[in-house]
Amino acid sequence: MSKVTDRKLIVGLDIGTSMVKAVVGELLDDGGISVIGVGSHPAKGMDKGGVNDLNLVVQSVQRAMSEMELMADCRVSSVFMSISGRHVQCQNESGMVPINNKEVTQEDVDNVIHAARSVPIAAERRLLHVLPQEFTIDVQEGIKNPIGMSGVRMEAQAHIITCADDMAKNLVKCVERCELTTDQLIFSSLASSYAVLTDDEKELGVCVVDIGGGTIDIVIYTDGAIRHTAVVPVAGNQITSDIAKIFRTPISHAEDIKINYACALKDMVSMEENIEVHSVGGRPSRAMSRHTLAEVIEPRYQELFELVQKEIRSSGFEEQIAAGIVLTGGTAKMEGAIEFAEEIFQMPVRVGEPLSIKGLSEYVEDPTFATAIGLLQYGKEHVAAKTAAKTKSSEGVWERIQSWFKGEF
Repeated sequence: MSKVTDRKLIVGLDIGTSMVKAVVGELLDDGGISVIGVGSHPAKGMDKGGVNDLNLVVQSVQRAMSEMELMADCRVSSVFMSISGRHVQCQNESGMVPINNKEVTQEDVDNVIHAARSVPIAAERRLLHVLPQEFTIDVQEGIKNPIGMSGVRMEAQAHIITCADDMAKNLVKCVERCELTTDQLIFSSLASSYAVLTDDEKELGVCVVDIGGGTIDIVIYTDGAIRHTAVVPVAGNQITSDIAKIFRTPISHAEDIKINYACALKDMVSMEENIEVHSVGGRPSRAMSRHTLAEVIEPRYQELFELVQKEIRSSGFEEQIAAGIVLTGGTAKMEGAIEFAEEIFQMPVRVGEPLSIKGLSEYVEDPTFATAIGLLQYGKEHVAAKTAAKTKSSEGVWERIQSWFKGEF
């Protein structure tokens, strides 16, 4: 993966509607991960999480990756990549198997998860994740780790996330044109949750709301497991579009105004404060009230939060998220967003920034990097699981060889 062979690198690539973010981390001996390179570039050719111009997306990815590699002084060949869009769907399923040898082994766990995932999936859809929620052995429910326990039969509940196969292929194709391979596609909000949540929040019940440029990605945890995921196909770009149309200013300047001067609650803004607004067609700039800007933005934020609230209520888990809401993504950073969200949701709300970052923390301790850093955390666990499986496989081969010599075959 790198021109330095003894470096163990993991790369997270977040191709969003507004920005492409690439982060490379080095696996440390203590099991941690240190960020050694960061790259970002405005995303072109993306709309609501989907590719609408392959060449423009490829260019954006190449620039973000080049910036990251230059900073880290390395060359990478594969990435863990996020995926979002209204085509992402979820379902909760269960599976049951008999327990071999009266004691649960890893093989039994693999079998019961395979049984849970064996639901018919349409040919045009791709399986992204099968996430175990809990296990039941005979009459004992709510088991987190069943290995070593005794019983006759075991049941598993699992959360299954799927996406449109064509959408996934288009994203993978963009990466391949950059001469990279995709280690795995990960649902954006799932990745964000790896970066911004504590174990206590997952146990108590929490909802991560990742408000990007084109989509709002939602994931709900209760009792330490994922119960619901969803995508709302409107987000921050809608606010930028409103500013551009109402103030008659170019989209690029509307985005700057949103980032630098916008507030989600008009009551938090002084009536006297003015901002300069660029005009189109060579007309002179104008001075506009910042309070008027907030009056434009507040109804849009209310709409976004109410769409999220509707999704949470329809999931049936609203009463179980005692730890409240964690907002991530660029649109979550706006002044007044937290206060307004608490007013709408009537529960605690905080901004989710990546936690426990080593290395270049000053570059990535920001809600906009939640997904990219979460991809590194996910990748670290994926690599650890792969290594453990390889070790177990080689040990199994050695045991079989020994048994052959002992005549135990």
